[in-house]
Amino acid sequence: MLTLRGTWMRGGTSKCWLFNGVDVDPLIEDAGSLDAVLTAAFGAEDPRQLDGVGGGSSTTSKAAVVRRSSDPAIDVDYLFGQVAIGDRRVEWGSNCGNCATAIGLYAVQAGLVPVHATTTSVRMRNQNTGAVLVAEIATPGGSIPVHGDAAVPGTRALGVPVALTFVDLAADPTSLLPTGSVTDPITVGGRAYRATLVNAGAPTALFGAADLGLTGSEDNARIAEQIPLLVELRGEAALRMGLRRPGEPVAHAVPKVGIVGPPIDYRTSLGVEVAAEDYDLSVRMVSMLAPHPAIGLTSAVAVAAAATLSGGVVADNARVAWGGSLRLGTAAGVVEVDITSSPDGYPDAVTLHRAARRIATAEVFLAAPALALAGSPS
Repeated sequence: MLTLRGTWMRGGTSKCWLFNGVDVDPLIEDAGSLDAVLTAAFGAEDPRQLDGVGGGSSTTSKAAVVRRSSDPAIDVDYLFGQVAIGDRRVEWGSNCGNCATAIGLYAVQAGLVPVHATTTSVRMRNQNTGAVLVAEIATPGGSIPVHGDAAVPGTRALGVPVALTFVDLAADPTSLLPTGSVTDPITVGGRAYRATLVNAGAPTALFGAADLGLTGSEDNARIAEQIPLLVELRGEAALRMGLRRPGEPVAHAVPKVGIVGPPIDYRTSLGVEVAAEDYDLSVRMVSMLAPHPAIGLTSAVAVAAAATLSGGVVADNARVAWGGSLRLGTAAGVVEVDITSSPDGYPDAVTLHRAARRIATAEVFLAAPALALAGSPS
């Protein structure tokens, strides 16, 4: 039986299994592939992931392989995998900001970076997309934090505060707008839906809620009813963005897809009343094939970047003129985003304030039958 050492962490509103590359590399030859290792470890074949360490939901079926970088400008490289649920598959086309939050803390706690006397910065590179992120963690007196009192919308759990910044987002409109247009009509079922397609944080397709007969502030039960349509819109947006060719299957991880609307009074999933004046934009995102319980950080980055584009779907729905920050009204509560722009006015960096905590370190035993299934055709 193969054994894989791992660290289980919460980052923001996700749980992620983090594996050091030095522990994973020797197993790949025995198992046949990294996909085989992860699907066996997570019990991905089972919709409940009962025989593995997966959590049975999109926000808890995540993994990353982390290693010290050979690039002197980068501290840590990580490869993020969204492990499927009920299928022997791992999607490698995206990034996860919540997991990156956990990776920043993990790098400090695991000794992958030197600890400084006041604040330790971890410069990370997502190998899936090439995105560079910086995690800043308070380390007063060179102490390594284990507990913290920072909270984020979507959970009552507390954790170590982590400031996570996505840097070098878009040097020009060509990199920010994959189609070259601020808005694109996406046609499904003979009807055109107005979209803003951006590549910041992650490739993302954002639609006006009104086009779907919604406000953008609905609860996730109502959003779930729109999943079939949103999946179709994702598929068509992927074609426009060059993420797939005609006839190819639709990836469920990219592009990110969601709806936006103007701020109105609403109630969060935890029953908290939020007034319209307390936020700037309603956002509801899809995670894989379900409504996201809050918002993925890469999606928040994309929304913030899209808000800077005059005439786009996001800018048209945001209540306030762009002023360097944006308050997103999500199903879990209000998420605040800070953004800096380049001299040309394009979004350059986006910062979110998150929380992370180490839950466990463990040896994961990979069951032989699961490995055999992982190595066979799906």
